[in-house]
Amino acid sequence: MKKWTTLAVLLALPASVAAGGLRYSPPAGFETPEIRDRPIAGVYNQYWYNYRADILEAEKELGSDLRRATDREDRWDAWDEWVTEVVDADKDYTKVMRKKGYRTGRVTIGG
Repeated sequence: MKKWTTLAVLLALPASVAAGGLRYSPPAGFETPEIRDRPIAGVYNQYWYNYRADILEAEKELGSDLRRATDREDRWDAWDEWVTEVVDADKDYTKVMRKKGYRTGRVTIGG
């Protein structure tokens, strides 16, 4: 049931949001983490959809926090919280995919 609920949420969202495009611009000098636009090993499973739902929830919360922000510090706190949630979602996703036997690609150049 959860898988279908997550899928319904993703289908109901605008395509730009579902594709991972942020609707908000981070403050100058703020580094944002990379958000996956494709699943690990090209496997679309419940873990991928849970990851995407987590990212969308983090963006929704970011928007809410930014609307309530009254000063620069509030905006930075909102972005910091968003980064934490995005990194946590990616960590959870890669961990479960590793347990399932899928590995993320890593390129090493040099020695």
